[in-house]
Amino acid sequence: MSELEASGVDAVVQRVGRTGTIVVLVDAAGERSMLPDRAAAVELDAVSDADLDGVDWLHVPAYSLVRGPLADVSREAIRIVKERGGAVSVDASSVAIMEEFGIARFIEMLGTLGPTVVLCNKDEADLLGVSTSGGLEGVEITVIKDGAGDAVALDGDRVIASAPAQRLSGVRDTTGAGDAFAAGFITAMMGGSDVGESLVRGHAVAAGVLTRLAP
Repeated sequence: MSELEASGVDAVVQRVGRTGTIVVLVDAAGERSMLPDRAAAVELDAVSDADLDGVDWLHVPAYSLVRGPLADVSREAIRIVKERGGAVSVDASSVAIMEEFGIARFIEMLGTLGPTVVLCNKDEADLLGVSTSGGLEGVEITVIKDGAGDAVALDGDRVIASAPAQRLSGVRDTTGAGDAFAAGFITAMMGGSDVGESLVRGHAVAAGVLTRLAP
């Protein structure tokens, strides 16, 4: 926590239950699968209005929308931020978590929440029925990442931007690349970049993580 605060992060901790654990399996091609035990992570039961003061962009992973008190808290936080004029992004996060929740139910929830941006990888996009010919209903921008392929952004049924991934060699572990892409994309959008420039920035930040992790 002290390291986060030293980096300028306003860290808030609720202490309850047992610590979560994630087992990360990485195959020979560097692709990873995760086996999470979220434990206390889903027990967050309150975020005050004051915590959301001045929030211009709220980013929420799908993990935070599907289980426990955390799901209710996250949905309410989305409502408050949108009501105050802020932007909201949701990361589809995991094929498994969406299948467990129910695909039709998950899509309906996204339509109700109406996030500004939904980010998903190719497998998640396929599961949600998203392609370059159609994004998610009720979502302003749908971003589809495709590993070392192009990232594409859709506004409804229209492709509004695409950007190729940076060519890298020797990558052994892709863990964190998706979150890094989201961070690059979101911060670029917040800084006034257009969608195409933000896709490029997302790739650049992801490449930095992949390069750092490579031997």
